[in-house]
Amino acid sequence: MGMPPEENETRELLRRIRQGDSRAVEELLARYREPIRRMIALRLDAALSSRLDASDVVQEVLLEANRRLKEYLRNPRLPFHLWLRHIARDRVVDAHRRHRQAQRRSLNREQPLDDSTQDGTSAEAGAFVDQEMTPASAAIRHELERRFWSELTFLDAEDREVILMRHGEHLTNQEVALVLGLTEAAASMRYLRAMRRLRARLAPRESDSVR
Repeated sequence: MGMPPEENETRELLRRIRQGDSRAVEELLARYREPIRRMIALRLDAALSSRLDASDVVQEVLLEANRRLKEYLRNPRLPFHLWLRHIARDRVVDAHRRHRQAQRRSLNREQPLDDSTQDGTSAEAGAFVDQEMTPASAAIRHELERRFWSELTFLDAEDREVILMRHGEHLTNQEVALVLGLTEAAASMRYLRAMRRLRARLAPRESDSVR
């Protein structure tokens, strides 16, 4: 499940907030707590996630969103859920920067993501395999899921981010375009190119086929 879109409930909560309903603020932020946690967990690499819980970052995000909410309501240039994930994305970047400085070393972005950080997104890798779950196909799917997340870390940041948005957060192409400041056509092309590179890494190796 991805980020809740701008549904009637969200719009109604924003309307109540504009009218001064403080309880609506709590309801609105609570509605996005879990999707934001998943979004953050996807982006904490293994070295950082072993020392920092995604829920701690979520709390920072929601506090900042609460502080900046009036500013957002005056000029809502993005749908609320995309504005909120923008704050979350900045917080993740800050978290990695702080930990790099604290440890005086670079966190290795090529280290495979822990399975625990995927939070229900591993099913996305299943699109690459037969969905009929015989024992053999289940084993294949499990291995492909492992490789999907492992190989994803070897893509450059631009490719990795667009795949995470589409497959981890389930954002639409239109939403990705808004986040990246691109046309929908350009966002679609970026995604297709990223998936082409990922598929190339997932393709069976010649050395494997001759074993």
